[in-house]
Amino acid sequence: MIKVLLFGLALLIGGCTTHTGSYSYQPRPSQKYPSEKLAMSSSNIYKKNGELHATMRPYTVMGKEYYPTVVRVGDTFSGVASWYGPDFHGKSTSNGEAYDMYAMTAAHKTLPMNTVVRVTNTRTDAQTVVRINDRGPFVETRIIDLSFAAAQQIGVDKTGTAPVTLEVLGFEPSGMRTIDMARVAKGPRESVLTSFFVQIGSFERFEGATATKQKYASYNGYSAIIKDTEYNNKRLFRVWLGGFKSEAEARDFISRGYFEGAFIIRE
Repeated sequence: MIKVLLFGLALLIGGCTTHTGSYSYQPRPSQKYPSEKLAMSSSNIYKKNGELHATMRPYTVMGKEYYPTVVRVGDTFSGVASWYGPDFHGKSTSNGEAYDMYAMTAAHKTLPMNTVVRVTNTRTDAQTVVRINDRGPFVETRIIDLSFAAAQQIGVDKTGTAPVTLEVLGFEPSGMRTIDMARVAKGPRESVLTSFFVQIGSFERFEGATATKQKYASYNGYSAIIKDTEYNNKRLFRVWLGGFKSEAEARDFISRGYFEGAFIIRE
């Protein structure tokens, strides 16, 4: 949970049996976003200025980096499920909601917040549907931490862990205690890819951004623009190169090493 210290996290993981938890993380600056993780999104991932919401920023737990990713409806994953209950009931989850052990929610290391997934216990074929509202479990072999109610539905509350498959069903608004599958079915099925840019600089002073824009006004067939943005209550002037027709083209451009620290922006 957000208020749990990482020292406590180490102790919890060391002694996990049938209970695991979701823990705090420190978002990395937006300049560090790995380009390959910005391919697509549901509508709740990006702010209007092209920045990622805080819950989609890379974070570090116990020295390991996790990169929240974006997914399409129908994507599947497999791993081991665990669950968390009374010790965390009422505490804040990673997206700011209060954890409700009786609601159909779960923690996942990288899926976007409010992703709705079907969880199937591969030993029994029992299924449940949950909405991701937290981060975890931070145990290498585990893929999802279910609420107590969800764990009950597929028998994980009794066994502690179980092998499962996950299938992305869609995206649900945050704060919903129950999942409206009709609304999920009408929601985003996959992200709509529009304009791609590559950020090549970020400046507190407009003069620095202007000089960079002028220097790279026309660079290898791409044009530079300045975006006036705000990050951590600080005004930043970002210089983007535009004209990329796809995320793959932008990624290829970055791989050539023209600009150190460059990353992809989708707008």
